[in-house]
Amino acid sequence: MENRVLVTAVIAEIKILRYTPAGLPAVDVVLEHRSTQTEAAQPRQVNAMLKAVAFGALAERIARQAVGSTWTFQGFLATPRNSKSLVLHIQDIQQDTY
Repeated sequence: MENRVLVTAVIAEIKILRYTPAGLPAVDVVLEHRSTQTEAAQPRQVNAMLKAVAFGALAERIARQAVGSTWTFQGFLATPRNSKSLVLHIQDIQQDTY
């Protein structure tokens, strides 16, 4: 079973591009999502900050983007070792045109 996460968010923070021990480019980002969702037939304002990471050529691409720009991110959620928080592992991005 394949479970993809799709989220539209603003890039709130981009950390410095780093390299894994295997030499793969990696970048950590913080995404800010705001939307209105319907829950129990009522509108609900949703605001969330989400830690995310990208590797390889995608990491290099994200590292060049502007903080404050809006994108649609696709990937999967994972829990890093020794942590209880979720991290979005970004596998694709598309610039939001709104």
